[in-house]
Amino acid sequence: MGREFLDLFEAWADSYDQSVGGYDEEYRDVFANYEDILNTVASKAKSVVLEFGVGTGNLTKKLLEQGKTVYGIEPSEPMRKKAHEKLGDKVSIVDGDFLQFSLPPEPVDTIVSTYAFHHLTDREKQEAIAKYGKLLNKGDKIVFADTVFRDRQTFQHAVEEARERGFHHLADDLEREYYTTLDVLTKLFEENGFTVTFTQKNVFVWVMEAVKQ
Repeated sequence: MGREFLDLFEAWADSYDQSVGGYDEEYRDVFANYEDILNTVASKAKSVVLEFGVGTGNLTKKLLEQGKTVYGIEPSEPMRKKAHEKLGDKVSIVDGDFLQFSLPPEPVDTIVSTYAFHHLTDREKQEAIAKYGKLLNKGDKIVFADTVFRDRQTFQHAVEEARERGFHHLADDLEREYYTTLDVLTKLFEENGFTVTFTQKNVFVWVMEAVKQ
């Protein structure tokens, strides 16, 4: 259910903000244009937001700065601690994941996430999107930013290129987690009553904006 990678994130909590800042050469391309990616997701959100995978609270901070109400879900206790240090008591962040979570005390009109949806298999992604489709009303949105590939060939090329550059952690990560393709995501969103558009933000990351019909 997306929690099998939790140990990795608990170990990463202290250095995560350095990684996204481009200090880790191996992941620099993954986090290229990071601030723009966060700003794009935040600006596409409506007003009452459910955020999955809060991490250290970087997207949450942008949403709050734009005057949006945010309910955060984060399975990692060290990450929740970091987010609370950054944000104080401005936001509720509770334990949970993409599939198992407590509903916020008020209806939400946007569901957001960055750099996390790939922790779910395609079958789990389908389950999650179906669940969100029942939570949202017409015109409401899912806005995710994540590593996605045009097709399986592009994915294989990315793995091979990472190995050629000596980026073995990145290559292992690409092969270990559940990175998917644009056509699979399009099908999952459309089957659950959404129209979706994709905007590429760097070599790896796309912003997907799915609007409930």
